[in-house]
Amino acid sequence: MLGYSDSNKESGYVAAHWLLHRAQELLVGAAREAGVELTIFHGRGGALGRGGGPPHRAVLATPAGSVAGRLKLTEQGEVIATRYANPPLALRALEQTVSATLLASTQAHDRTVAAAAAEGGDAMDELAATARADYRALVWGDPGFEAVFAAAPPIEQIAGLRLGSRPAARGRAAVGGGQPPSLATLRAIPWVFAWTQVRANIPAWYGLGTALEAYEGRHGAAGMARLRDLYARWPFFRVLLQNAEVGLARTDARIVGRYLALAGDAGSGLAAALGAERDRTVRALLRITGRAALLDGLPALQRSIELRGPYLDPLNELQVQALGRLRRGETADRDRAALEALVG
Repeated sequence: MLGYSDSNKESGYVAAHWLLHRAQELLVGAAREAGVELTIFHGRGGALGRGGGPPHRAVLATPAGSVAGRLKLTEQGEVIATRYANPPLALRALEQTVSATLLASTQAHDRTVAAAAAEGGDAMDELAATARADYRALVWGDPGFEAVFAAAPPIEQIAGLRLGSRPAARGRAAVGGGQPPSLATLRAIPWVFAWTQVRANIPAWYGLGTALEAYEGRHGAAGMARLRDLYARWPFFRVLLQNAEVGLARTDARIVGRYLALAGDAGSGLAAALGAERDRTVRALLRITGRAALLDGLPALQRSIELRGPYLDPLNELQVQALGRLRRGETADRDRAALEALVG
């Protein structure tokens, strides 16, 4: 089984996906050498930061030989409702996944994918190392990051929700009780959920812009041309960037800033850092894809996100206001439960 959530939380979006890709290549080689029939179980969650995204694209992006007619994956709560609650949509989702599985099992596909991976593997090694260092410096290397995370997103309320199959943090009999779980013990699901709530989505893109910019700085125009070629020919690289593009399109720097302001000056500093990295990532993606704006290649999704914003904005503002009152201790005990319910 491949786990997409915890690897992302530890090492960031780019490195997690690349190292999981490499692990599959090694598994394929080891299974062939031992004469074992291999079935890889993809433990993908619904959110992009947990390996989510269109499943047919993900299947086609797997390494050569890793499918071979056998595929196992998870379909979780919100994904089940989205893909299977409506029978025509459920049929379409199954058709796409089966089609991708069959295509990914052909020799022609394996040859194409293997050739592209051989050509682009060293570039991905470089990108993953840079992105991981940048992500780790932010999340695990900045001594003030955890305090901002505890003060800005509604992590305490998320941790207290009884929605998941496991507690929100490891090694704790209960969560909530007035204190958020530590960053080290927090599970990946509430980690991703918290950044989704504040419309930052950093598990879906953070570090990518720095990695792409640094790659071009080292290799110049020829390096950028190579990345464009890999985007055109290598399904893994294309899907990596396509999913990041969706995560960026769902990010709203203005809303992120409202939440992070709850953490004072440190939060404002983090908001500026996130905004700068988002701008870097958007610029690099548009240069590689050749498009003028995010999601120009997916106009229906682009329009959906545009239409959704005016309805989400007031909900976010209500949550920010309630969080501020709770954390400043401005509420009487009789009002606290109502505010907690509004936040959650």
